[in-house]
Amino acid sequence: MFEPQVVEKAVATFGKVDVLVNNAGVSTDKKLEQFDVEQWNKVMSINLTGCMLGMKYAVPEMKKAGGGSVIHISSIAGLVALNYTNAYTAAKGALRSLAKASAVELVPDNIRVNSVHPGIIVTPMIQEALNHGAGQMFERGTPLPRLGKPEDIAYGVLYLASDESSFVTGTELVIDGGWTAR
Repeated sequence: MFEPQVVEKAVATFGKVDVLVNNAGVSTDKKLEQFDVEQWNKVMSINLTGCMLGMKYAVPEMKKAGGGSVIHISSIAGLVALNYTNAYTAAKGALRSLAKASAVELVPDNIRVNSVHPGIIVTPMIQEALNHGAGQMFERGTPLPRLGKPEDIAYGVLYLASDESSFVTGTELVIDGGWTAR
């Protein structure tokens, strides 16, 4: 869950906040009927509510700074269904919609809001699936001949955080090696 002290520390250290990257994600590989409410709420809390709270505390500081950029790390699961990821897919899809609604709301404050939708990126979150043999399935689903690296996402985030994207708000940047192009 987002801690407001993070924003306070950033202001104390750097004098302002003009970029917020909400990068949180947990998933589960359970079928819908296997979920209990506590598991569902945990996935929603981390993947969606935490991002809302990040904006709640960072946006006032961005307004003081004269504007900024909010970047939500969603997922291709926020765009297309993935097996056994009902809560994750729902949360990341809602995060996509939160970005669009916030983008429209915050335009008068010179604050841009966008979402990034990574495909299969080799991170600790995906490592367990890779360890259990999912690598070939992931590679077959990705038209480019490799899985993504964290740097692939970082470059997209850097673009959205920079002035080079000053006319970009309310959009989705899909970085998935072609997964959703099929």
